Amino acid sequence: MRTNLFKISILLVLLAACSKSENKSDSSILIDDDLEGPISRPSSGYGADGSYKVAEIDFLNPEYAGTNVTIFYPQGITSARPTIFYSHPYGGEDKEYNRGLFEFIAKKGYVVVFVPYRTIDVSIDHRYLTLWNGFMKAVADYPNIIDTLKVGFIGHSFGGGATIDLSYRAFIEKGWGQDGRFLFTMAPWYSYPWGSSLTTAEQLQNFPSNTKMISQVYDEDTVNDHRMAIDIFRHINIATSEKDYIYIKSSTITGYKYVTDHVLPNSRSAYDALDYYGVYRLLDALIDYSFNGSAAGKKVALGNGSTEQITMPGYNGQLMAPLEVTDNPSPKYSQDKYKYPCNSSNNPRIDYCQ
Repeated sequence: MRTNLFKISILLVLLAACSKSENKSDSSILIDDDLEGPISRPSSGYGADGSYKVAEIDFLNPEYAGTNVTIFYPQGITSARPTIFYSHPYGGEDKEYNRGLFEFIAKKGYVVVFVPYRTIDVSIDHRYLTLWNGFMKAVADYPNIIDTLKVGFIGHSFGGGATIDLSYRAFIEKGWGQDGRFLFTMAPWYSYPWGSSLTTAEQLQNFPSNTKMISQVYDEDTVNDHRMAIDIFRHINIATSEKDYIYIKSSTITGYKYVTDHVLPNSRSAYDALDYYGVYRLLDALIDYSFNGSAAGKKVALGNGSTEQITMPGYNGQLMAPLEVTDNPSPKYSQDKYKYPCNSSNNPRIDYCQ
């Protein structure tokens, strides 16, 4: 877990704020000090917080007793807004685990639906079912908030693998996303074909032509083999101009380490510039491109290695490592590095490991 090195005392926070304010030439400008580390959130453009206040609606989870589905949305909206459906990782069933991400989306004027599923003592199929039925109930019960003409699916770890089947079913069977669709997967686990008579291979070959995609992996992840992400990225029927594989490496700036382990992004163990610049900024741009056709958004989200896409911020002359972007990814480490290797018998796509 990433540790908080900059909130030991109020005095240290104040000193950090002063030192940040004194450096006017850096690529990051001090906004506030709630982020860990020396680099603040973006002050403008993609990745900067939006102007909306965030409202929440909770309702009983139809498949997981004792838990709630949560809809985060821009307070005061008078019509339905484009919506993102989020599938969490193992153990991430508390919405506080990634509140930063959910509130970032809502502040930008969009809706996000969070559905907790049981991690243990339940089948993979039931986890998929829980996510699906939670999404369906949110859409059915809140049509004044959720617009299914512009839709994105985000998933991390188990949720990243599940996102393929769930999004395919929503796009093809339900017709969601006719005016804009995207996928954003982070350190994905194995992908299973739950909600369709098709295999995952067949699903991958039949994604709608207007689907955009970012697939992210993290250098210090020792949980999920990057080959799972590479497999899906290579085989999904999305044009190379409309998808990017993004590899994020760690950096140490003035003694603070920005860690790229499996839990990135995560609002609980660390909330820092990697969340904003490595994840939120790209997501923000992908949303703008997918839903609004923004050329500027494409250059940041799907820039194929453009300066606007890969450049990361710095502090006191030290820059974070740039993002690595490719359309032809290959693994950097052997499978024995990972708790869940691609060649495991539990992976239904074991034949696609390379």
